[in-house]
Amino acid sequence: MHRVFICGSALRGQPDNQNLQGAKFLQETKTKPIYRLHAAENGWHPAIYQLGEGGISIPGEIYEMSPAQFEYLATNEPPHMYPADVILEDDTTAIAFLYPKELIEQYNWPDVSEHGGWLAYKRSIAASTV
Repeated sequence: MHRVFICGSALRGQPDNQNLQGAKFLQETKTKPIYRLHAAENGWHPAIYQLGEGGISIPGEIYEMSPAQFEYLATNEPPHMYPADVILEDDTTAIAFLYPKELIEQYNWPDVSEHGGWLAYKRSIAASTV
């Protein structure tokens, strides 16, 4: 089984939650404050990467996934995302899908870390269009 950290459109109640294929929800959590969050592909999905310092705690959820569920999720992630361990606030780790910092910089995708998470960012975008 895999412990997987989800922090974007596959969270509970979000449009891509079905990509988890019924994985068991374990808990809400946050990462250590060593990550940055960007809006990739015109805000289509979150892109996170790890820093040494100057990061934020990214809120998310932990799921227990079978190898088949994990494989399905991995094949449905956007291009360039790759699985890697993230460090959670309780010093445990879980697998998350990160994005190469070099590509974020190359495409100049906006840093949305100040919103405090992907859902908060999406809510602020929705509120600004009303």
